[in-house]
Amino acid sequence: MSAQSRARFAEEARSERPDLALLCLLLAAEADPELDERAMDWAQIELDRLAGMLPYGLRGGKAWASAVTELLGGRMGFHGTPADYDRLSSSLLHEVLRRRRGLPILLSVVWLEVARRAGAPVYGLGLPGHFVIGFGDPDEGLVVDPFAGGASLGAGPAELAAEPRTPARTLDIVLRILNNIRAWASARPEQSGVALWALDLSLLLPSHPASLRYERARLLVERGEFTAGAVELEAYAEVVAAVDADTAARIRGEAVSARALLN
Repeated sequence: MSAQSRARFAEEARSERPDLALLCLLLAAEADPELDERAMDWAQIELDRLAGMLPYGLRGGKAWASAVTELLGGRMGFHGTPADYDRLSSSLLHEVLRRRRGLPILLSVVWLEVARRAGAPVYGLGLPGHFVIGFGDPDEGLVVDPFAGGASLGAGPAELAAEPRTPARTLDIVLRILNNIRAWASARPEQSGVALWALDLSLLLPSHPASLRYERARLLVERGEFTAGAVELEAYAEVVAAVDADTAARIRGEAVSARALLN
C-alpha cells in the first residue's frame, strides 16, 4: 500500500461519515498489491449490483431481513465455513465478494453495504467472538447471521437478550477487522509483516487502544528492527510514565535490551 493510499485511509477514517466499504478496500490493498483503483471500483459496483437485485417497496425489518437473506445467503450463496478462519482472504472485502466466503464480520459488511444501498434499516452488531446483522429497530428488530447464510437468530443468544443492542460504528467494525488480521498473523510468525501493516492501519484510526503502540514496538524488535523498536518503546514509556511509573520503567528496560541486541 502506498503512502498515498494510507493517507487516503486516514482521511476517510476521519471524515464525518466514513465509508465502510472504501475503508475495507483500502485495508485490503495492503494485502493484495493487485487491488488497484479499477479493482476497488469493481467491488463498489458489485455491491451496487447486488443492492439493485433487491425488491422495491419493502417495509419493516422482517421483510428486509427475508429479502436480503434470500438474495445473499440463498441465490448468491454468501456464507462461511470453519476453513475460512485459516485464510487471510476471508478478511479482504474484494475476495469475499469474489469467493462469496469469509469471516462473519466481512460477510456482515457485505450484508450491511448491500442492504444500506437499497434503503434497508440495517445495522451491524458485534458479539463476543462473532458478528451479526440486525434489521429494523435495534431493540426489537430481527437479527440474522451472515456466516450461516443469513439464518435468523430470532430472540438471539443470551448476549442479545441480556443487554441493549448497540449498533456497531463504522470505525469499530474496521478496527475489529484489523484485530482479526493481527490475530491471524500472530499465529503465523512468518506473517509478521501482515501483523505490522494491520497495526499501522489501526494506529491511523482516530480512536484506538494506546496499547497498540506498545504492541507495534515489540513486533519491530521481534522482526529484528531493534533500533526502531527501541525508539518506539522509549516513546511509549514516556506516555505511560504519567500514569504508571513502574510499567514505564519496565518498558524502558525492554528498550535497553533491544538496543543491546545490536551488539
